[in-house]
Amino acid sequence: MGREIGTHVLTTPRHTTSYLEAGPSDGPLMFFLHGFPMLGATWRPQIDYFAERGWRCIAPDMRGYGGSSIPDGVAAYAISESTEDMVELHDALGGRPAVWVGHDWGSGVVWSIAAGRPERCRAAISLTVPYFPNGFSFARAVPLVDRSLYPADEFPLGQWEYMQFAIDEPELVCEEFAADPEATFVAWLRRGDPEALGKPAFTATVRAERGWFGPERRAPRMERDDAVLSQEMLGTLVRAYQKTGFLGGNRWYANAGGNLRPAEPARDDDRLSLPVLFVHAAMDRVCDTVDTGFADPMRAACDDLTEVTIDAGHWLTLEKPAEVNAAIANWLKDSFGL
Repeated sequence: MGREIGTHVLTTPRHTTSYLEAGPSDGPLMFFLHGFPMLGATWRPQIDYFAERGWRCIAPDMRGYGGSSIPDGVAAYAISESTEDMVELHDALGGRPAVWVGHDWGSGVVWSIAAGRPERCRAAISLTVPYFPNGFSFARAVPLVDRSLYPADEFPLGQWEYMQFAIDEPELVCEEFAADPEATFVAWLRRGDPEALGKPAFTATVRAERGWFGPERRAPRMERDDAVLSQEMLGTLVRAYQKTGFLGGNRWYANAGGNLRPAEPARDDDRLSLPVLFVHAAMDRVCDTVDTGFADPMRAACDDLTEVTIDAGHWLTLEKPAEVNAAIANWLKDSFGL
């Protein structure tokens, strides 16, 4: 039985954030920021673990997702807007320096806060997505693509081709995902496959094929990978997306101009001086930080960086929750005595 988790809502003049909270109200703050296509609830294995150990755990639905605001227009999904959402939530919760944990697009917000609002950070932790000074962009990421896997004439943007498709065809992307939400999540949320290492990621063909799932334009029916996706979690995701659709989450990609830059210039020549933990996923074929130079800009820009590798795919928080939790907990103990 997991620790009791409460659902709360913060409404300000500019935004509504739905968030989960667990743990003692006077415990040290730890935020968990999700990416696409997840929710605050998908951090449940981490919330249970750290709340039980005395942390005040906060897991919001990021803008465009779940119970939070889903504003119209692509510009509303700039990292600067999501950063301000978290600043408002942080202030409402007392504003004490927090440990910020991010995954996927949530990492982009964590990096933005760490770079531009370091006074709000006790530490920054990112899973799978490394820090890029001045923000992730095609101009910075594409030169790091492994061209032995992704020849430039065939895959100009390498594994990031799917992001350009989301920019070019957002409605088509969302229609494909929404055709069968349950099948979409079952197809996506699967464990890392060691047999697929050294081969192009499926994301590299999405733009050329104008879709994720072939001519049917809907996810195929597959057996659920219960090593990653429980029936309960699947139900949570499906119910949420049946209400909201996929457009809000996809707008994080569609707003490439605003989302692939940080909220504000980083301080001290874009360096991060606060303690940083980066968790690699050894079998993440898209955010491949193990066998490429994708994490090198982060290494050059962080003064106090620790790296840990988990033998998992992109969805490591669900696939290997015990290992992820232990990596974070051990680092916090070594770094802060917590």
